[in-house]
Amino acid sequence: MTHFGVVAYCDYTVWIVPTRKTSLRTSRKRQLAHSAARPAKISAPWRLRKSGGLEVLELLPFTKFAWLAHGFSTRLGGTSVLDGQKVLNLSFMEWDTRENVLENRRLLQAALGAKESKLVVMRQIHSDVVHPFKREILRFAQNDGVKSSPPACKGDAAITKEPGLLLGTSTADCVPILLVDPRQRAVGAIHAGWRGTLARIMQKTVGRMQLEFGSKPGNLLAAIGPCIGGCCYEVSADFVTKFAAQFADADEYFDEARTGEEPNPLQWMNMCPPGHQPPAKNVHLDLRKANQSQLMAAGLQEANIFVSDLCTGCRTDLFFSYRKEGAVSGRMLSVIGVRRE
Repeated sequence: MTHFGVVAYCDYTVWIVPTRKTSLRTSRKRQLAHSAARPAKISAPWRLRKSGGLEVLELLPFTKFAWLAHGFSTRLGGTSVLDGQKVLNLSFMEWDTRENVLENRRLLQAALGAKESKLVVMRQIHSDVVHPFKREILRFAQNDGVKSSPPACKGDAAITKEPGLLLGTSTADCVPILLVDPRQRAVGAIHAGWRGTLARIMQKTVGRMQLEFGSKPGNLLAAIGPCIGGCCYEVSADFVTKFAAQFADADEYFDEARTGEEPNPLQWMNMCPPGHQPPAKNVHLDLRKANQSQLMAAGLQEANIFVSDLCTGCRTDLFFSYRKEGAVSGRMLSVIGVRRE
C-alpha cells in the first residue's frame, strides 16, 4: 500500500511516486480524465463487445470455436463504486464489498454466455506454479464464488480440458495470457508479473499442457491481453542484469540495455566522491515482448500468438492500473474455459 512520502514496492511497479500537494483521489480523477480524452484504438483481430452493460475484449480467432468461452474484462460497468463511478472490480479488495465482487463475477459470466460454468480463480503468488484442474474441482468451485478453488490452491497458471470450468487470472498491470489447444480442447490461463516472467511461467505452462493433455506447442493459440506496456513500465537498471542472466534476447525487452554498472569516464563531473555515485537511471521493460518470446521458445508458431497493444497504464479509462492508480484500484479477470455440450 502506498503511504504519503513512502516508496511502495510490489510486482506491478518498482515504485509509486509519492503524492505531493494534491490528494490521491484528485490525482486519480485527473488521470482518468486524461485517458478518457483518447478514443479507443481496438482493431482486428481484437474486438470490444458490449453485453449486459459490460464491455469485454475478445480475440476473434478464439470466437471460431463454439465450445470455447473466453474474454478479457474491462473496468466498465459493474456494481462496485470507485471515485463515484460504477466499475467492474472482480477481485476482493479492501475498498469493495464481497457482495459487489460476487455480483460482478456473475455479470461477467453472463456476458460471456457461461453462467453455468464454475469459475476457478487461484490465489496468485507471483510464481511459476502451474495447476491442472480436473473433474474433482467441481465440488469446490461454486457459482456464488464462496469457494473458487481448493483452500490450499496457490499459483499463477491454471490449465484444464474439463467442460464446465472457467479459469480466471486477476490482473491490474501484469500480463494475462490465455492458451487454447483446438485439437485436444484444452485451455490455460496465466498470470505473468515480472517475477513469473523471469521464472519462465509461460514455457512451463506449455510444458505442463504437453504432459497433462498431450498438447503439441505448434497447435496452440495464445492471446496476450492488456497489460502495462513498455511505455509505462519503468524499472530499475538492475532488471537488465536479472533478465540477461535468464534470456539470450533480454536486451530486446528493454528500451535501453544498460545495467547501471557501466564505467563512467567522467565521474569527476558529478562532484561525487568515489563509491558515492548517483544511482543509475531507470529503464523501461516490455513484459509483452518477453512473454511472446517465451511462447515462441516453447514451440508456438509466431502466427498463432496474438498480442494486444492496449496498455493498462495509458488506458485507465478502460482498464485498472495499479501503477497509475495506486493501491485503491480494481482488478480485471481474463477468463477461458470449455463449455458444456
